[in-house]
Amino acid sequence: MTAPESESLVESIMDNHTTFTKPQTLFTKNRLNDSDDDEEEECDVEVWEMLSKSFIQVQSVLDQNRVLINQVNENHQSKIADNLAKNVALIREINTNISKVLSIYSDLSLNFSTIVHQRRAAMINCKRSVDDKA
Repeated sequence: MTAPESESLVESIMDNHTTFTKPQTLFTKNRLNDSDDDEEEECDVEVWEMLSKSFIQVQSVLDQNRVLINQVNENHQSKIADNLAKNVALIREINTNISKVLSIYSDLSLNFSTIVHQRRAAMINCKRSVDDKA
């Protein structure tokens, strides 16, 4: 793949914006009573909002990087010494943004894992209380 082909590939990938829409239901399970429905729906909203917020933050940083990358490319193509010198700062900013994306995904992973563990524990406790009543 030549440099122009790879540039057009990167640009086409970066031009594809993903729209996030909430699915009808995120999780299905046998429901014990109406209060479980409400609690599950609240949890679904919590999970969905966490995912959406994180993906929106990531998309914002990636959009910012697209602008910076385009500027770096323009500076490089101009071959003007001052513009080439500006690329150092621009590339540092791109690297900083990549670190931000990594941090957002790391936080998302931790938060999602915590919610999953809390749900599992709640389901186990709920099942135990139902078994104890039987």
